[in-house]
Amino acid sequence: MTTTNGGNGPTTLTIARRYNGPSDSGNGGYVCGAFAVAAGEALRVRLLAPPPLDRPLAVAPGERDGGYVLRDGERPVASAVPSQLQLEVPAAPPYVQAVWASQHYAGFKTHTFPDCFVCGPHRRRGDGLRIFPGMLDSGIVAAPWLPADDLDGGDGKVAVEFHWAALDCPGYFALVEDRPRMMLLGEMQAHVDRRVHVGEACTVIGWAIGVDGRKHYSGTAIFDEDGELCARAKATWVEVEKKVSSV
Repeated sequence: MTTTNGGNGPTTLTIARRYNGPSDSGNGGYVCGAFAVAAGEALRVRLLAPPPLDRPLAVAPGERDGGYVLRDGERPVASAVPSQLQLEVPAAPPYVQAVWASQHYAGFKTHTFPDCFVCGPHRRRGDGLRIFPGMLDSGIVAAPWLPADDLDGGDGKVAVEFHWAALDCPGYFALVEDRPRMMLLGEMQAHVDRRVHVGEACTVIGWAIGVDGRKHYSGTAIFDEDGELCARAKATWVEVEKKVSSV
């Protein structure tokens, strides 16, 4: 993420190509987190269009009081309103169970976006986050996560936008279980209680909350190596018709 502020001009945000979800647009969770960081407050973010890569996007006040809009020229990419997250989180599974679940990750067989920065199996270690959530008997998905050094926010802890990214894809896999299908992130709201350290053996979980037609709702959370809750998110996913690809 690159942000600039041109004096009295708007703040701009650039999503580097590395942080893609689909091959030609940004990972939804990362974009939502970068937007919230650029705005400087807790937001509920709604994605309105595929976020373009390697192009400055303007962060500006929205039409609603206190809101924001992320624009690619005149085209709105996302909108956001200040909001505090309220979400009950299940207990963390033992780390060894998260490791076991990850070995049964459905995305190893078929994946909508196999090059996704967060959950794409084509991404190398040190390139993508490589969070591969698999289903547990409890009905939640879980995965281990060992944040790489280049996610450092400058103080030995993972930057906020990467927490949002890590909280994205596990929610999708909690909804589809072992039958991957095309769903896109529509809205996301996250709260980082305490940033995890780089190199820390974390656990990420996801669980289904509900469904309303083509809209599916999920929760996600990150726990540190002591099993303490560090970050959580709630997301809305929208189902669309498109085939997944074999890995």
